[in-house]
Amino acid sequence: MTDTLFFDLDGTLVDSGDGIMKTVRHTLARFGIQVEDWQQLRPFVGPPLEDSFRDFYGFGERQAQEAVEVYREEFARQGIFDQRLYPGVCDFLDEVRRRGYATALATSKMDFQAVQVTGEIFPQLGRRLDRVFARDSAGTLHTKADVIRYGLRQMDISEPERVLMVGDRKFDVQGAKSCGLHSAGVLFGFGDYGELEAAGATYICSSYAELLDLLPAIA
Repeated sequence: MTDTLFFDLDGTLVDSGDGIMKTVRHTLARFGIQVEDWQQLRPFVGPPLEDSFRDFYGFGERQAQEAVEVYREEFARQGIFDQRLYPGVCDFLDEVRRRGYATALATSKMDFQAVQVTGEIFPQLGRRLDRVFARDSAGTLHTKADVIRYGLRQMDISEPERVLMVGDRKFDVQGAKSCGLHSAGVLFGFGDYGELEAAGATYICSSYAELLDLLPAIA
């Protein structure tokens, strides 16, 4: 019986695309790479940054780490404030909690960023989340699956089928599958139907309302 929902952050609860993509463009410029249309950097929203710099621009390990440091400095200065809650997200979470589900964040953001977003920038979001799980500064949690496993341990959940992972990218779906969770992909973020279907999403929803309608069927 599903009694807990894990949520991705970027593209699921918060529309943070502009801030992320503009910060990536700034970072690439520091490395001599000019990107005129920052919208083409959408694939950076979701996976760990160092992976994206390596995969999309061929950065080596050391260069990718340097790029991440440049990104974090600029994101903390400006990018983190260039985001907004998705319309209706607070009402949605209120209804989820009214129905008795526990709620937790499981994000590939760093822990200090996740705490800032849910505690300082959008405290109304943080108040509606029972727990916040993110990549740790020590580097022991790298993938979405790592974060999910950590969350399961912290919440003392021994039956992963009790948890539904909600996210907008294949990384959310793949992380859920590797941990034994069902997953619901959402279409209002930065992935699309084909990506979520190919990753093996258990369900695909176009809105919070559709997700709410789905919950009784997987209870």
